[in-house]
Amino acid sequence: MDTLSAQGRGNLAVRLVSADGSALPPFDAGAHIDVHFARGLIRQYSIASAPHERDHYVLCVKREAPSRGGSAYVHERLRVGDRLDVSLPRNMFGLRDGSLHVLMAGGIGITPLLSMTESLERSGIPFELHYYVRERIDTAFKARWATGFTHGSVHIHHSLDGESARDVLPAALKAPAAGTQLYLCGPEGFMRHVAESAREFGLKSESIHKEAFGAPVEQTRTDNRSFQVVLASSGQTFEIAPDRSIASVLLESGVNVPLSCEMGICGACLTPLIEGQANHRDTVQSDAEKCASKQQIALCCSRARTSRVVIDL
Repeated sequence: MDTLSAQGRGNLAVRLVSADGSALPPFDAGAHIDVHFARGLIRQYSIASAPHERDHYVLCVKREAPSRGGSAYVHERLRVGDRLDVSLPRNMFGLRDGSLHVLMAGGIGITPLLSMTESLERSGIPFELHYYVRERIDTAFKARWATGFTHGSVHIHHSLDGESARDVLPAALKAPAAGTQLYLCGPEGFMRHVAESAREFGLKSESIHKEAFGAPVEQTRTDNRSFQVVLASSGQTFEIAPDRSIASVLLESGVNVPLSCEMGICGACLTPLIEGQANHRDTVQSDAEKCASKQQIALCCSRARTSRVVIDL
């Protein structure tokens, strides 16, 4: 890690380089990496830098008051020159084919969308970026917005000036042209409101793509019940109690489950569902993916609507 820089109030940009100076692994815009901190702490962060710049990755971390450890570590303990282990980039939020890309960020949700603007700019593809913050002092990456783009426009909206997403939505969403793709990253309430509004304006659900930047808001679950999980490869059957996750039960039994965030926001544990119906609780998959004929289930957080499901493990 070679530089740290403040990016708006409460945000810290972290620039990562390889220890030997070699090029970092390639990634597509919208990708994230796992960052391994001390004492086994692992957190996921979107890459904000341009995919064609392989000499570094840029992350941006908001200082969260109720931090689960990662935010506090970055802001209080991380120092220039520290070595960090990171995973290969993974992407569940990539750019799709489209004639116009509308990108909307709430707060620190700007990180993957910045990388997307860089990719679209380099490819000469039209885009609009709408970035919503509370007030001007909260804006991250001001220098980049000041430079401008040739193929896209940037609109920064300040809630205290009456420009929240509930007050101001892009004109491109109110009369969406064929081929419009919408990308959302930010608080769950922000994304829900924009997605619902876009659908009301006529944008199809399959053209709306979302990524949460934090843990989903905790909700009281009244539909938790026991169910069975069957492994297709061996026929082994496991009982999943109301207070247990599929992943935790499988791991205790020695079944290898790829885990990272354990909150349904990274996609590491998504596993094909062969039989049965999932009760999806992740924020990685789109609504269309959750309703597709061939589905995947997040083993860390999702449950079953049927008494038995068969998964491709």
